[in-house]
Amino acid sequence: MREIIDWQRHYNELLPKVFRFFWFKVGDRSLSEDLASATFEKAWKSRGRFREDLGGFDSWVFGIARNVVSDHFRSQKPQEDFDETRLVSPSEQIENEVEKSEEFARLQQILIILDSRERDLISYKYGAELTNRQIAHLTGLSESNVGVILFRAVEKLRSQWEVEKNER
Repeated sequence: MREIIDWQRHYNELLPKVFRFFWFKVGDRSLSEDLASATFEKAWKSRGRFREDLGGFDSWVFGIARNVVSDHFRSQKPQEDFDETRLVSPSEQIENEVEKSEEFARLQQILIILDSRERDLISYKYGAELTNRQIAHLTGLSESNVGVILFRAVEKLRSQWEVEKNER
């Protein structure tokens, strides 16, 4: 017997996480909103193909999100330079916007030192706030492997953050 999906509840719970996942990946608020919208539109249109036996609803939606962002990057022309002007803070609080935007811009620049798998895992963990178990299910990695990769990636980021902080 198929479980009836409460779309409104899942949408309300997942939208902020899916948005933050895209924001970490693309660094552009408007584009992140568009990609999140496309994700839920695709999920709705393909809702008949959701299979509970293959994983939870959240994992299914993030699988769609991963495909949406991959499609987006494939459709883009390669960019030679990192465009800092695309970075916009998601904060709605005016007094914190500049500081957060600067820190996020700095983080985006530092994320470039990571390989694509590490960046993806960082986006899932800190952008979408997924657990290591959820990330493992999405990526096909073991939960312990996810933890090790994240630990090493965070150490690389922390080290580079300190190097740049000392250079200022």
